[in-house]
Amino acid sequence: MDPRVAVVGFVVGLLVGLTGMGGGAIMTPALILLGWAKPMVAVGTDLMWGTLTKSVGAFVHQRQGTVDFSIVKRLALGSVPGALAGLALLAHLHMRRGDVTDRIIVKTLGVALVCVAFSLFARSLWGQSIRARLQFDANGERQWLTSGVGAVVGFLVSLTSVGSGSLIVACLVLIYPATPLKRIVGSDIFHALLLVGVSALGHWGLGSINVSLLASLLIGSIPGVWLGSKLSAVFPEKVLSPIMASTLMFLGYKLL
Repeated sequence: MDPRVAVVGFVVGLLVGLTGMGGGAIMTPALILLGWAKPMVAVGTDLMWGTLTKSVGAFVHQRQGTVDFSIVKRLALGSVPGALAGLALLAHLHMRRGDVTDRIIVKTLGVALVCVAFSLFARSLWGQSIRARLQFDANGERQWLTSGVGAVVGFLVSLTSVGSGSLIVACLVLIYPATPLKRIVGSDIFHALLLVGVSALGHWGLGSINVSLLASLLIGSIPGVWLGSKLSAVFPEKVLSPIMASTLMFLGYKLL
């Protein structure tokens, strides 16, 4: 086992548990840039890693009562079909121009993450004003918008492993401005377990998972995500929001 892999796993796991994001957006680029996996294998290995680590975070958040299952259901209605569509496209692209397509998607996500980071900074500074202006019908607009976000992110996750935490959390804080951040994070992690699990099974069928690399990552990430999930229940929103925004800005910059 390479201890460097375990350290990377711990750091990313801590971010996932604390903020509900960072898995694909940090892990996949790290595996590629450090030369530990080729892009296709990095995506598949990260998705399987995400499934196993998020199961720990989802368990902790469910026990803490920080999961809103109505949000989880609305997201899954869009994300699971989106992920299946993405897997079908990936299987086709893998035989043709997959590398070019992946680079385009990653660059697009980089721009999106930077834009979302600015929106989170705005929410941190003018949270009360945003809550007053963003009003959705709980049984209408909000439901369809949540499922729509799930469908788009589900499609992207199956292709790149990026977005199950970072993009969904950023969208949820705008769609549900009155919901506490720790409850949004808990709901996102629980939903991500479903989304990433479906995508990981697809990559398993494509043979794009490095089992030995996965084992080394898990040794560090499981305690990391457990610790992060515990800390998220006591961190105030005014602390978590800037952390999320700064992390998204950094991730967007690295992807561009």
